Parts: sequence; C-alpha cells; structure tokens
Amino acid sequence: MTFGRLAARLVSDRQADRGTVRAMPPVEPAPNRWQLPSPVDADRHGLVGVGADLEPGTLLAAYRGGLFPMPMRKKVVGWWSPDPRGIIPLDGLRVTRSLRQSCRRYEVRMDTAFRDVVTRCGDPRRPHGWITPAFVDAYTRLFELGWAHSVETYLDDALVGGLYGVRIDGLFAGESMFHTARDASKVALVALVGHLRATGAVLLDVQWTTEHLVSLGATDIPRAEYLRRLADALAVGANAADGYPAVTMHR
Repeated sequence: MTFGRLAARLVSDRQADRGTVRAMPPVEPAPNRWQLPSPVDADRHGLVGVGADLEPGTLLAAYRGGLFPMPMRKKVVGWWSPDPRGIIPLDGLRVTRSLRQSCRRYEVRMDTAFRDVVTRCGDPRRPHGWITPAFVDAYTRLFELGWAHSVETYLDDALVGGLYGVRIDGLFAGESMFHTARDASKVALVALVGHLRATGAVLLDVQWTTEHLVSLGATDIPRAEYLRRLADALAVGANAADGYPAVTMHR
C-alpha cells in the first residue's frame, strides 16, 4: 500500500459523522516571554538549558528554534537539541509486507482523541516514561490552538495505538507513540507520513533515534544539517498546514 493510497483513503470526520473538520489555520498564541538559548550551546548530552515554562508561545518558539522540552525533575523543564538529531525522511519510511497487512487491519483516525493519546503515551507503567500531567495539559492546549495533532489506530472501535506531535509549516515534530496491539503505532506512523507528504511537509523530526525507529527508516543527521532543514521547513509557509482536518481512514 503506497503513501498516496493511504492519504487518498483519509476522509473528514464530518463525512464519517464522528466530529468536526478543523478547517481554520492554527491560532498564534501570546508571544514567548523567555530568551531561549541557541541550539549550538547544548552540552554533549544535548541539553541546552533548564527553566522557562510550557506555555503555547514558549513551545512554538522552541520548536522554531530547533529545541524541544523534556522534564528534568518535578516542575523543572529541560530544553534539548541533540547532536546528532533523529529524523525520518518522508520518502524513506520502511513498510514491510507484514506492516502493509497490519495497515489493512486497523482503522486510523486523526485528531479525534488527542488527549487520550498523550495520556496513554505518558502511562507511568511504561519503561522510561517521561510525559507528566503538566506536559499532557500543555500539548492539549497546543492541540486546541491547532498546532498539535494525533494519529490514532483503532481495533473494533477501541484505541490500541497512536502518536502525537507538533506541526509548524513544513515541520512535524514527533513527540511520542504507544501501542497495545501489534504494529498499532507503526500503522499510525505510516498514516502520518502519507498525510505529511500529501500536505506539503518536508521534515519529520523524531529527536533521538532508537533501534525501533531505525528499523522504520529513521536516521541521524548532524545538528547543523537539522537546523538547515528546519529553516527550509519553516520557509514552506502556513499554507502547508492549512485545513489540517480531523479525519478517519477506513480499513
């Protein structure tokens, strides 16, 4: 199943009678009030600075500057710019035969259960969990403003996998994914890549590569190269993200 065919099967939730279509561009929040550090100031672990807040304007300024947040300890936010940086080339996703079969097994929806997806990604029982309630609230606010998005996989109408991230112009910054059924998060990723290709995105950021992500086509690039690609992605303009609807992909 090609990315084009996947994208072509996406239909609006209004047509599917599941919700409303997000037809308006994202809403720009109040400006960031912090002076965020430069990505090139990161230490050898990728940590650039500690502090600030998770307000929508702060988060958007960070992503536009090549940074992303992760909690350091209770109520303390760290800002990161690892070198190398993990990305998935939009023309390089590896879809095996078994994954193509899984794509036919699940129903995929977008932006219909955002908070549920983030909460499931932040399940404290998951190993190496880092998503705190404050992060759930912060990204839900970004979702309500039209900047954050989720891709959800369902089996028999039960949520069994998904991912979420932030879309700014031609950038999609992936944050986290989860699954409780085989290949459910991978199917969400396949649908996401198809949607990004269909809507003019040029950069899918996954922060750090893992063995799992590498098996799907993720690769490391130097920070300087990432920042060049980020500038190109932000230059794509708002039209790339206009009309980002809540959608359903039928099996």
